[in-house]
Amino acid sequence: MAVEIERKFLVDAEKWQQVVKPEGTFYRQGYLLNEKGGTIRVRVTGKQAFITIKGTTEGISRKEFEYEIPVADGTELLDGFAVSEIKKIRYCLYFGDKLWEVDDFMGDNAGLLIAEIELQHENEPFTSPDWITAEVSDDARYYNSNLSKNPYKSWS
Repeated sequence: MAVEIERKFLVDAEKWQQVVKPEGTFYRQGYLLNEKGGTIRVRVTGKQAFITIKGTTEGISRKEFEYEIPVADGTELLDGFAVSEIKKIRYCLYFGDKLWEVDDFMGDNAGLLIAEIELQHENEPFTSPDWITAEVSDDARYYNSNLSKNPYKSWS
């Protein structure tokens, strides 16, 4: 069984601007199924596409199954079957010995910066960069699937 163990954090935009970072990758990501019990997501990056099935989050863990698919199929699935969608630029960089993925959201989620770190187990220690602020792992509003239905700009 594939399990994703992930923590999410807000990013200080001012500090993030000062970070030397690699070129970001544009992600178009849509949901074929977007329910409380799980999601089926299609992600297209231009050079690659994936279909991902995710189960219910328990703590910071959930079942996840991801498969690469042809880019043309991914685009067709997004165009014809996605019930909701987000767009973002993702930056991948190491801090210490951990890979951090920082998403700079676009469209109705513009202005939102979220960093994610995947862990081997829920209590695994790690060091946070200084551009990390509040942890939002337990706040479902920040799940990509929920941002696709209830975007950041609509929050009061």
